[in-house]
Amino acid sequence: MKTKELIDLAVGELLEKEKTLYAELSKLNLQRYTGRVEKPHKFALIKKDIARIRTILNQKKDK
Repeated sequence: MKTKELIDLAVGELLEKEKTLYAELSKLNLQRYTGRVEKPHKFALIKKDIARIRTILNQKKDK
């Protein structure tokens, strides 16, 4: 997800987005341990999106 799109979201929406990304990451981890990950590149993409969301949340908290 683009950073500009995330900046426009409200804090509640960002928290909800973070929660869904963590759920998706846990599903991918489950697939990893069962040995059938179809798209392994998604791990990095999801982790980067979570980091972006956390950064934006911290910026909004400071304002």
